[in-house]
Amino acid sequence: MRQTYSIIAALAGWGLNTGILSAQQPAMPRPADGYSIHVSAPHLHQGREIGPVHHFCKPITQDPIIVCLLYDSMDPNAPLSGIEYIVAKSLTRPAVSLGTWNQNFHDHTVEIASGRVKVLDLPPDEAKKVADLVATTDGVIFHLWPMGDAFPTGTVVIDQAVGHRPLTADEYARSAPKKQ
Repeated sequence: MRQTYSIIAALAGWGLNTGILSAQQPAMPRPADGYSIHVSAPHLHQGREIGPVHHFCKPITQDPIIVCLLYDSMDPNAPLSGIEYIVAKSLTRPAVSLGTWNQNFHDHTVEIASGRVKVLDLPPDEAKKVADLVATTDGVIFHLWPMGDAFPTGTVVIDQAVGHRPLTADEYARSAPKKQ
């Protein structure tokens, strides 16, 4: 074990000394660039409230589809604990069955209205625009790192928004955006 640690430390030191692991921006855009929308919100993980969970989000389509990297703390070495996909209701409601939606998705209209979601690091007017846009979406959260485990084990859990409640078929149909 000590030898493994020494090898990792040597590689990290080499990378830092050569600039390979430096924080310089790459010359070409990369997929990991742009996760700059910072949001905190509690999640419901296996029936227990956790958080605040820090979301670093990036819109990837106009619809919108937004991807958020999830961290349980703001520690610079915090591991990535999950991913949330934020998807326009105009995409989810026609394609996701009610049973699957109730089990895996949550309505951001309800979550934003709870007042527990905080858009951080933006002026209030810009934060409100982000919240208003997200209120038109559904979310699905994939928790990747089991709580209390030393490393990810391959177990993935679907977390929920605090306050999520299953919808009836009528509520689900009424909450879908109207076709234009």
